[in-house]
Amino acid sequence: MDQDPRLASMSPDELKRLMRTLGYRTQGDLATAIGVSRSTVSLWLEGKVGVPRPVAMLLRMLVQAQRRAF
Repeated sequence: MDQDPRLASMSPDELKRLMRTLGYRTQGDLATAIGVSRSTVSLWLEGKVGVPRPVAMLLRMLVQAQRRAF
């Protein structure tokens, strides 16, 4: 049985791509939207700290919902 891909961890490159897809132009935009500090988003994008699975799952679900809306 394959694991749901929404539950996988997220690379910095995937995070950058999802940010663009969702219209977040800056680290601050994403940070404000999900309730974390800008420095936290910076650490994720630099690959110094992993993106927490709940955050990765939320962002992937938002992208899927956006695609279904069009």
